[in-house]
Amino acid sequence: MTIMRSAVIVTVLASLGACTAVERFTNRSEYFRVGLPYRAFLDTGETRRDFTVTARAEGASLEEARESIRYPATRHCIEETGFSTVEWVLDPTTGDWAVTRAENGDLIASGVCLGR
Repeated sequence: MTIMRSAVIVTVLASLGACTAVERFTNRSEYFRVGLPYRAFLDTGETRRDFTVTARAEGASLEEARESIRYPATRHCIEETGFSTVEWVLDPTTGDWAVTRAENGDLIASGVCLGR
């Protein structure tokens, strides 16, 4: 009976470890659309409070893609801190979000979750 219990415990622990690994992977680069005009992917930084959102928005302006970028950031911050407050990296010349455009036209913005 002891060998069977040990086997069950090892199986349960292995399953939990696999779930944690899958959760970490899916949180690293999440895809969001949810009725928004552009697909967006969120990648966490070293602290998991800092992040980068990439919106597949070739040819779109920041104004056109803003909600597609904001949604995954807000969701990520609520999951990480319990608060929806995001401090975006700002462009010093405009005072608006600092957004870069990748070679393929994607818009990229970065921020940090505030709270707790």
